[in-house]
Amino acid sequence: MEEERIITNHELESDTYEETIRPDSLDEYIGQKEVKENISVFIKAALMRENTLDHVLLYGPPGLGKTTLAHIIANEMKTNIKTASGPAIEKSGDLAAILSTLEPNDVLFIDEIHRIPKYIEEILYSAMEDFKLDIIVGGEGSNRSINIELPKFTLIGATTRAGDLSAPLRERFGIVLKLQFYTEKELSDIAKRTARVLKIDIDDESAKIISSRSRKTPRITNRLIKRVADYALVLGDGVIDKDITKKSLDKLKVDASGLDNIDIEYLKALVNNFSGGPVGIESISASIGEEVTNLEDVVEPYLLQSGFIKRTTRGRVATEKTYKHLGKDINF
Repeated sequence: MEEERIITNHELESDTYEETIRPDSLDEYIGQKEVKENISVFIKAALMRENTLDHVLLYGPPGLGKTTLAHIIANEMKTNIKTASGPAIEKSGDLAAILSTLEPNDVLFIDEIHRIPKYIEEILYSAMEDFKLDIIVGGEGSNRSINIELPKFTLIGATTRAGDLSAPLRERFGIVLKLQFYTEKELSDIAKRTARVLKIDIDDESAKIISSRSRKTPRITNRLIKRVADYALVLGDGVIDKDITKKSLDKLKVDASGLDNIDIEYLKALVNNFSGGPVGIESISASIGEEVTNLEDVVEPYLLQSGFIKRTTRGRVATEKTYKHLGKDINF
């Protein structure tokens, strides 16, 4: 069901345009002021020392620009970037194949690094620390150890679950940066930049409306721009204005607070079925037919961040904001 949500902050197959709108430098990158300031200093220092950049861990909710930032770091370091995904590295040979392609000072970006198997993670330790690859290959009874010297490189790991990383792996990252949710002003600026890159006409008010419904996440802003542009082309003259924006977002079932049908179902279940809580996530999951992991990873972060719910030791609790949004009398 998640794939159908236009406002999910996870990447969808339809998000193929993301590479075309990706900024190339820190100056072009909108938002994350503290992260940009810090990484800029670290990059400049590494270049002045003619050294590789320390390994970097980027963490935070999906859709905030971790992949984009990794590419920018490689650009700023004037080097190449190789990309991989944690779940795709299943065997030691998979990791060896990736590491063996690295050139001196290259950036290796591993997305969802928390999903690397434990035994692969242990092989990664020596690669990160000593720039050596020590692996055992072959079947039972014919094992042999392979030692490969690696060029110095920078590993950039991205994760939405920093707590799932083992302490030994976390400790090998010299630079750890947390990406924060975006302000509506930053998202409005991103909306206008994306429209400009995609050659879409949009006015300031429409950019503000889209940003206010983007759940504080650039990926959702960019996705809404694309979908609203489709409506503007078919139902209007191709220009994104206030009227077409509101009509489009209504048709896409994204309300003024950035909530969609699943969010509303969740909140209604919490208020109507469980008297506003406290109630366990498993009960809400069963009530609305959504998987617990989907609720925890996709639905709840924004509801918590925006003050619609509270998470207590006894379970989820609806806030005054939820009752007002649903037009219900407060049941406290």
